This record gives sequence, C-alpha cells and structure tokens, in this order.
Amino acid sequence: MRTVTVTAERSGKWWVLESQEAGAVSQCRSLAQADAEMREAIAYQLGLAEDEFAIDVEVVLPEEFQRMVAKAEALREEAETTNQQAALAWRSAARTLADQHLSVRDIGRIMGVSHQRAAQLVSS
Repeated sequence: MRTVTVTAERSGKWWVLESQEAGAVSQCRSLAQADAEMREAIAYQLGLAEDEFAIDVEVVLPEEFQRMVAKAEALREEAETTNQQAALAWRSAARTLADQHLSVRDIGRIMGVSHQRAAQLVSS
C-alpha cells in the first residue's frame, strides 16, 4: 500500500496540512482530524480511491520544543545512571554491615528499610 506524507505545522489556532507529492493543502484544528481532512483531497489529486493509500502525518515542531525534549532525554539518561550507581552503593553499604555479622533485621533498622529489603540488598 502506498503511503503519502502530510506535514502538519501549527499556525495560530490551526494546523496547516500539506502533501507536496499530492499537491494538496488544507487545515484543521486538531491533529486527530488531519487524516480525514487530507484523505479526500489526496485521493482526488492522485487519482486514487480513498482506501488505496495510507497517510503519514509528520508534525513540524518548534526548535525550542526539540531542544527541551533533547535536554529532558539527556537528564533522564543521567538520572538512570545516577540511580544505578546509588543502588550499587546502597547494596555495598548493606554488605558492609553484613560483613560485620549484623543481622538483616539490624541492617534494616539501621538503613531505614524492612528486614526483607535488607536481605535483598545483602544477597544481590
């Protein structure tokens, strides 16, 4: 099945829709309406039935949004690394107490976790 690309770019309260390969342009208020809004025009322009092609809507986003998403993803990756390091340090701390022959109940109390969690930390 053929796929026709439609770009959607915000202009005020409207999404401006354009398919360069079909030479079709339209607008809608919501991205949810983009496919239906463009299907008839694309079919007419390309001489196809409306069920003979799929539409791929590519949203054109502001550069500021793209920068902020990239920053958020970088921070999320950094947080994951930090969380993994913290978990490793937490397990090492529990093992240090276990090496001193403390019970898991005592380790749990000292570390502020349940004795079940202390047992998990010591054994992992």
